[in-house]
Amino acid sequence: MSAILELKNLHVSVGDKEILKGIDLNINPGETHVLMGPNGAGKSTLGHAIMNDPKYEVTEGELFFEGEDITEEDTDKRAKRGIFLTFQDPVPVPGISLGSFTRSALEQGGENHIKLWDYMKKCKEVCDVLNMDKSYIDRDLNVGFSGGEKKKAEIFQLLMLNPKFAILDETDSGLDVDAVKTVSKGVEEYQKNGGTLLIITHSTRILDNLNVDKTHILVDGKIVKSGSSCLISEINKNGFEEYCKND
Repeated sequence: MSAILELKNLHVSVGDKEILKGIDLNINPGETHVLMGPNGAGKSTLGHAIMNDPKYEVTEGELFFEGEDITEEDTDKRAKRGIFLTFQDPVPVPGISLGSFTRSALEQGGENHIKLWDYMKKCKEVCDVLNMDKSYIDRDLNVGFSGGEKKKAEIFQLLMLNPKFAILDETDSGLDVDAVKTVSKGVEEYQKNGGTLLIITHSTRILDNLNVDKTHILVDGKIVKSGSSCLISEINKNGFEEYCKND
């Protein structure tokens, strides 16, 4: 099977500081990979580098998506290819509703002729999955939203857009138990639709009901161990100390 995402010897810097120090990673279509590690290991940096956030400079190595070299490709082109990134703290966007933002993203992605009736029907279905009040569709994006509501809004976008590859960056951060269950249910729905995932987390609550194909441990900008979902239980029991010592 050909990888949907392939990273070869990826080095990434922020300013003068090198954060990622040679990442090799292959993710196949339909797989869910989990990236874990201590604070400051570079987990979020990897997600932003894949999306080509200009703050994060690729200084060495290559990125391939569906077999094509995207190392120098702009962020908007990567999004149109079907790469999706959530944020730890989504920013408010006054003047643009959640519904308008999502519909515009669909159109930019090639859904130029989506009918309003069909769009609203899909919105209702996704809101039902997330136990989300449909009034949020008409509210300004993330304006006045609580932390849990912001994360629900991102998973709403994930299910509406159904991207080929999604990076979830600390999606469960700061959420209470009920909100984590709701977000996890949305991610599980995305999995059922054949979606490919890279879940970046230092907690494992969101993973409880998800099928995980591979787990990677990142320490000081390098993947120090990869394995099955069993690694998650090992980390829950012993933490990252062993890997930090071996680094």
